[in-house]
Amino acid sequence: MDLSLKQRLLGAAVLIALAVIFVPMFMSGSGPQKSAPMETTTLAIPPAPDREFQTRDLPVTPTPASPAAPAADDSRITPVDTATAPKPDDATPASTSAAATTPAPTIAAAKPEPAKSETVAPKPAPVEVAKLQPGVAANGRYFVHLGVYSSSKNATDLVASLKKDGFAAYSEGVDFQGKSAERVRVGPFANRAAAESARLRIKQLKPSVPGSVVENAADAKADAPAAALAANRAGAFAVQLGALKTVGDANKLRDRLRGAGFAAFVDKVNSNGTTLWRVRAGPEVDRAAAEKLRGSIKDKLKLDGMIVTQ
Repeated sequence: MDLSLKQRLLGAAVLIALAVIFVPMFMSGSGPQKSAPMETTTLAIPPAPDREFQTRDLPVTPTPASPAAPAADDSRITPVDTATAPKPDDATPASTSAAATTPAPTIAAAKPEPAKSETVAPKPAPVEVAKLQPGVAANGRYFVHLGVYSSSKNATDLVASLKKDGFAAYSEGVDFQGKSAERVRVGPFANRAAAESARLRIKQLKPSVPGSVVENAADAKADAPAAALAANRAGAFAVQLGALKTVGDANKLRDRLRGAGFAAFVDKVNSNGTTLWRVRAGPEVDRAAAEKLRGSIKDKLKLDGMIVTQ
């Protein structure tokens, strides 16, 4: 495109822009308003007041309070006998005595407070131990029960076969469904683990014979010796305080031991068809500690105990 043509087009565009801006202003007859000229205003200062100012100095420290009147000395009160009532003076008329004299203040005697009665908690009733012997059902014995046989010959043959294999088997007569029968058992064992081991060995030798581990407690005639626990077997010694017929009485005796600071517990055992709850303290890792524990219980609670294995 020619250079002169470009200049002409640019000039035409500038003219059109100016026309768009200024033509509306001319048509409306209004132009840009000039800013209002600055005006100076004189402010009048009010005249000074006629009165004179006064300067006062106010103290900062408070004025000391006036000394309080001395308190009356209560220690000078005259004692008054209140045991007997005052008698009126018969020689002086009532009206004259009332006007001339001022009655002395009467001090009431302090009534002694009634002594507070101390509430004494009732002592817990002693728990009755079954047969009052700590050795009742002290040791639990475990057996392997191999069934009840109506034929004594079958029971005898089974016992003989078990003894041949090295088991301490025996049979005893029982009443089963109103008829005489023979019960076959192996044992006793000192703990359930030994009885369960024997049951498994019998099951391998005689798969057809049913077997189960049962527990039957027996009285301990003496304390368990130190050799009652083998060195290679886990266990401990405990102090048995009794075997009770109800779990409530057993828990009371246990709580009595715990209240005295001893670790006590209750376990259940079957003794000849009767369920008993044994109360024991401990356990201790060795027999010497169990002896010391039994002595402490005897001193504090006056209860005799028997050392048993746990």
